Amino acid sequence: MNTKDIREKIELLLDEDSGKTLKDENAITHLGIDADKNIVVLILTITKVGGETEKKLRREIAVIVKRDLGFAGVKIQFEERRKVEGITNRQVKFIIIASGKGGVGKSTVAANLAYALTRQNKKVALIDADIYGSSIPKILEMPHDYPSANENNKIIPFNRFGIELMSTEFFAEIGKPVIWRGAMLNSMINNFFYEVNWSKDIEYMIIDAPPGTGDIALDLRTIVPSAEVIIVTTPHLAASHVAIKAGVASKMLKHELIGVIENMSYYWNPHSKTKDFIFGKGGGQEVAEKLETELIAQIPINQPLHHLSLYESDEEIGRIYDDLATLLIIR
Repeated sequence: MNTKDIREKIELLLDEDSGKTLKDENAITHLGIDADKNIVVLILTITKVGGETEKKLRREIAVIVKRDLGFAGVKIQFEERRKVEGITNRQVKFIIIASGKGGVGKSTVAANLAYALTRQNKKVALIDADIYGSSIPKILEMPHDYPSANENNKIIPFNRFGIELMSTEFFAEIGKPVIWRGAMLNSMINNFFYEVNWSKDIEYMIIDAPPGTGDIALDLRTIVPSAEVIIVTTPHLAASHVAIKAGVASKMLKHELIGVIENMSYYWNPHSKTKDFIFGKGGGQEVAEKLETELIAQIPINQPLHHLSLYESDEEIGRIYDDLATLLIIR
C-alpha cells in the first residue's frame, strides 16, 4: 500500500460545505506514511474547520485508513481554505495604527501613511477596522457605495488613490450608526481579512484600529499576530496618558511597537514665525519613553492644499509622511 492508493480513496470523499470532492478541491496538501508507527499523516484544506463536515471527514478517513487499508491509525490536520488562501498567509507587512482615545487623528495618520507608501510605488491595502467610528472613506473623499462580489463570492475591495480598501462604512446605511456586539464585530473583522479579494501583489496592509483596548484588538492579535503597531497621540498629557495604556496592551498582545507619532504637535504661526503649542508639549515623548520605543514623528496642524485630509509631497506634512513611509520600508 502506497500514498497513491491512499490518496485515490480519500479524494472521493465530499467536503459538504462546498459540495465538491476532496479531489476537486485539491484538498490534500500533505500525505505521508509513518512506517515506524504504521500510521497515515494527512494535512487537508477544507471550506470550514471545527464543524460537522470536519467531524464527518475524520470518521470517514479513519474507516478508510484503519479498516479498509489496515493501518494502525491516522493523524489529520485540517486547515481552513479561506485562511490558507487569504492575505494573512502571504508575505505582507501588517501595520496597526492604534490610539488610546478617539480624536487624536489616528485615521488621518493611517490614510496618509497608506498614501505615502503608494507614492513610493508600494502596493498598499487599508482596512478601516474602527467599526464604530469608521471615517476612512470620508478621509479619502469617497461617495457611499455598497461593495460587490466576484464570481467566487469574494468581496471586491474599493480602490482610491491607488489604495485598496475596505470599511464598515460601505456596509451601513448613510448616517446610521453601527450597534454591534462581540460576535458580529469578530465576524466583520474576519471577513475583511478572509473574504475580500485583495490583490495578490499587496505588500503593505495598514489597519486603522479602533481606539482603546477592546474586542477588536484581541481579534487582530489572533488574525495577524505578526503585525507591528504605531501608537498615535497628541501632545496633551490627558491624551498621552491613555495612549500609554494602548501601547502596553499592544506589548501584552506580543505586537512589536514601531514607535509613537505625536499628531497635532504644534501650529506654525505665519505671523509670529513661531510654533504655537495649542495642545501643550511633551505628550508624545512621554508615551515613547514609557513604552521604551521611539518618537518617530511630530506632525503639525495644517490644512492640506490639495485634498480634504491627505497631504502631498509638496507640503511639509506630506514630506513627514514620506519619511515615515521610508522608515516602514527599510525596517
